[in-house]
Amino acid sequence: MAQHGPTHVASSQKALMLEMKSLQEEPVEGFKITLVDEADLYNWEVAIFGPPNTHYEGGYFKARLKFPIDYPYSPPAFRFLTKMWHPNIYENGDVCISILHPPVDDPQSGELPSERWNPTQNVRTILLSVISLLNEPNTFSPANVDASVMYRKWRDSKGKDREYAEIIRKQVLATKAEAERDGVKVPTTLAEYCVRTRAPPPDEGSDLFYDDYYDDEDLEDEDGDCCYDEDDSGNEES
Repeated sequence: MAQHGPTHVASSQKALMLEMKSLQEEPVEGFKITLVDEADLYNWEVAIFGPPNTHYEGGYFKARLKFPIDYPYSPPAFRFLTKMWHPNIYENGDVCISILHPPVDDPQSGELPSERWNPTQNVRTILLSVISLLNEPNTFSPANVDASVMYRKWRDSKGKDREYAEIIRKQVLATKAEAERDGVKVPTTLAEYCVRTRAPPPDEGSDLFYDDYYDDEDLEDEDGDCCYDEDDSGNEES
């Protein structure tokens, strides 16, 4: 088993600090990032806001990103803490997505090495991949076979078979209580969803994290500058 020395630790800590700083200055729409413990750079808490005009609209989904000591040479693990019904999410919350798989040649998986993790990937690309996967599941090698079958029925019936959509809507409704407990205002319009977070003045809050994601005065459309496409194929109504 490989031993990771001080060089690996220093290198990965520097990489993670730079990524956190970048995500504070230019947040990914629909996500809120904090550390589980400010003394531990290797465990991040992720809050995901469900994109408007999708099954997940109004949802508040929590997840954890756990980084290895040799990051970015090895990928982190992404696990949902919120219960999720999705073809590519295991029952324990682990996300099955190519970008988080080590770059080994595995013909059995049906994945090309180029689709897998490499050190040029980062948290930003992971978050964008996860939000894309939520709405466009990969049904070729599902982590949840029952959810995959149900999703295909919904898709092939052009939305007439509502079972898949109804389960997700129930899960979304169940997240509202947690959002209230955490004091979080979940965006429900594209204008709110696309607002870029501002860092607080230097004398407010922690110098590493901030929570005031959506101020009412900032809820304005930014001329389509949003990572999410309204006309995505995963919309509730086809």
